Amino acid sequence: MTLRPLAFAVSLSLATVLAACSPSTEPTAGSTAAGEAPQADKAAQLNQLYADYWEGVLKLNPLQATFQGDNRYNDQLPDMGSAEFRKQTHDFTTEWLGKVEKLGDAGLSGQDLLSYRIFVEEQKQSLEGEKFPSWMMPVNQMGSTVSYAVMLGSGQVAQPFKTVKDYDNWLARAARIPVLLDTEIANMREGMKAGVVQPRALMEKVVPQFDELITVKPEDSQFWGPIKSMPADFPQADKDRLTAAFRSLIADQLMPAIKKQRDFIAHEYLPATRDSVGLDALPDGKAWYAFNARQSTTTEQTPEQIHEIGLKEVERIHGEMKQVMEQVGFKGSLQDFFKFMQTDKQFEFKSEQALLEHYRGLEAKINEGVPKLFSLTPKAGFEIRPIEAFRAKSAAGGEYMQPSEDGSRPGIFYVNTYDLPTRKTWDAEDLFLHEAIPGHHFQLALQQELKGVPAFRRFGGQTAFIEGWGLYAESLGKDLGVYTEPYSYFGRLQGELWRAVRLVVDTGLHAKGWSRQQVLDYMFANSSVSQPDAIAEAERYIAWPGQALAYKTGELKIQELRKRAQDKLGARFDIREFHAEVLKDGSVPLDVLEGKLDAWIAEKAK
Repeated sequence: MTLRPLAFAVSLSLATVLAACSPSTEPTAGSTAAGEAPQADKAAQLNQLYADYWEGVLKLNPLQATFQGDNRYNDQLPDMGSAEFRKQTHDFTTEWLGKVEKLGDAGLSGQDLLSYRIFVEEQKQSLEGEKFPSWMMPVNQMGSTVSYAVMLGSGQVAQPFKTVKDYDNWLARAARIPVLLDTEIANMREGMKAGVVQPRALMEKVVPQFDELITVKPEDSQFWGPIKSMPADFPQADKDRLTAAFRSLIADQLMPAIKKQRDFIAHEYLPATRDSVGLDALPDGKAWYAFNARQSTTTEQTPEQIHEIGLKEVERIHGEMKQVMEQVGFKGSLQDFFKFMQTDKQFEFKSEQALLEHYRGLEAKINEGVPKLFSLTPKAGFEIRPIEAFRAKSAAGGEYMQPSEDGSRPGIFYVNTYDLPTRKTWDAEDLFLHEAIPGHHFQLALQQELKGVPAFRRFGGQTAFIEGWGLYAESLGKDLGVYTEPYSYFGRLQGELWRAVRLVVDTGLHAKGWSRQQVLDYMFANSSVSQPDAIAEAERYIAWPGQALAYKTGELKIQELRKRAQDKLGARFDIREFHAEVLKDGSVPLDVLEGKLDAWIAEKAK
């Protein structure tokens, strides 16, 4: 799973789009009008528009700039939940869509046509999504302004704290946080009136998260981290001034604002939350979920079709798991084997440090095999960190945050060490392959390093491609020197099975009326999952309807295209070339991926 910035940045970075044709396909409609710019001139005009558009994006959403390592707006934080900001983003999207469509796509080809189609469809989808009032539900256990504020203000993620100006930037930005929290309270009250509220099962997890963050002494707060690590070479006058300013910020602004939102949720919002868990229980919820499914998968598959695909994949993977049971001589049912894999002490880490050292050891082992499979690798490095304690209980088993553009911050592979006995040794290799090498770190860092590609493509992306690649990367373990014993290979199958289960339970939750307990029962019956992971994952799907559909959908498409290439090219198939072709243009919609791979296969087959 990848971590991305908030609000408008999320709408840009996580939005999935449908493209009408592949980059190698010439347009079949729209003749060149008299006096229309020649292709090269038009492409140059469009690229300038994209560049100007991205500058506008960074000004409109300073957090996007901060996360990509652009520090010009580190002191700014707009009220992203306000009606004024929503109108501003609507007008911004409409304006730039109009400018690009006015030039049109006639005569474009290759990357120019690809960029045009992705841009236009992305903006149209953003406008389509405005009819669904997600702004009325701004807080859940997976993320909130408060949780992102802590990540930024701790000095451990994107917000830099290297210079005196950096510290002053944060003081200015953080002073805006109470404004955002007040707007969110007002928006949640609007949701209460409209019947658009979060499920109670989610919001019950939020109050304890907030409680962990609220401190009496500023020095005990996670926001105090930058003061603890203040550079020694700062002038003493600045040290004293900043220390006093941080103490006042935390005690007089941040803690009261966080406590205010916490108390609102606990005493006013929680009693108004709903017992239902599916998006389809909300007004226009069925259409909302169908939109999310299209957005997440970049396909036209309906929730019903996706549900059936999931059931078939679960059955297929169960068959492979039974072969592993035979290999290790296990006697009993598949469900007995799941229980054994979850409860046997041989699969536990002795300590958090042992877990982290195990993951760090995988890096060297896997890197040895990379040249056999990849000719295209990123320049950026990455590091491994445990997920912060305050959010670990509700977080996934692993997360990845891409590096900053300027190289000042590496990619980060976050490993969840909460409830250590449930973090299994057999799950480590597939998780590393997915989140780090050759999964998210390869794909996202390479995308960011692309030359001659508009910034909205370098820093955006389609979830189906990004997470599909991460899951596909898990299948490469044997060729990369891991999965050398059956239990680890079971971990790979469990990872794939889990994504197939997601197709079933996510659609079950939001399109078939399944309860939270039905989802948990299905998970326990059909996969080897610990109780904490099952609960966290089920509630993640409730919080992010449709997002979990992207993984298996994208992986199935990449596997399908690899098999097609192997069948048609035979001895001429080169896995390194195939992977380079998949990755070289960054994230694209799945139909675009298919189009460009088909063109590559045809060219190689000549």
